[in-house]
Amino acid sequence: MLRGDLNRILYDLTVDGADGVEYLFGDSIASATETADGIEVEFDGGERRVFDLVVGADGLHSNTRALVFGPEERFIRDLGYYVSIYSVPNHLDLDRWELTYVSPLRTALTYSTAKDTGAKAMFLFASGPLEYDRHDVSQQKKLLAEAYAGEAWEVPRLLAALDEAPDFYFDSLSQAHLDHWSKGRTTLVGDSAYCASPASGQGTSLALVGAYVLAGELAAAGGDHLAGFAGYEREMRSFAEENQKLGPSNIKHMVMRTKRQISIQLTMLSLLGRLPGKQRMMAKVMEPIQKAANSITLKDY
Repeated sequence: MLRGDLNRILYDLTVDGADGVEYLFGDSIASATETADGIEVEFDGGERRVFDLVVGADGLHSNTRALVFGPEERFIRDLGYYVSIYSVPNHLDLDRWELTYVSPLRTALTYSTAKDTGAKAMFLFASGPLEYDRHDVSQQKKLLAEAYAGEAWEVPRLLAALDEAPDFYFDSLSQAHLDHWSKGRTTLVGDSAYCASPASGQGTSLALVGAYVLAGELAAAGGDHLAGFAGYEREMRSFAEENQKLGPSNIKHMVMRTKRQISIQLTMLSLLGRLPGKQRMMAKVMEPIQKAANSITLKDY
């Protein structure tokens, strides 16, 4: 399921009706000041409003976290890789297929999903910290093109679609680690609190489970937000940590460092389909992901 489709489902479920959520697009929080009765929030647009609680669900580079908890360099751990994803024409006529190209320190892949006439390109590469403006998309596109200059296969064609991509994404593979996810009347959920990195494959699951647990614990606390926040951390902490372990281990298999490592892995993959007991072998490979994904028992609140 593409992220945009999931966003649309959640928006449609919450925007209508007497209890519908109020959405303010194109704005952000400029300041948040806690008072005896709530939090006074000033928006970038200049409006001031008072809320009972503030929940930061604004990603790895959370503005809410920076305002309330401190600068992000205190909480972000770089895994030493970068990722880029964007839409491309489906010139390979892929139908729910993924094709992957690997070279030392570089992986590129293109895939399609059901009911999608186009395709996506994804790039993963190892690198030390890169200096760039997170709001300068043209600079990020240039960094990506430079990282894959001279690579073969369909890489040049995928890169040629960069300028037309309406949904370009580029960032480091990083994780968020905080001792506490709540402070006063503010708490964090999803990537802003416990980003496991895209390499974990668990970001959306962590966010949705975290939102469910946070809402449930707040309801169970009967209006005591401090008790609700404490219950949320108690229920979620080990689950988040188990899923965060997947990121550093998974990326080593996704981006390989030497030609020898690539050759060995591709040989093993080619043999796998012809070996007896291949289902058991694949189950063993998937076991850490299954274990982490199911390492929480959800309450019926």
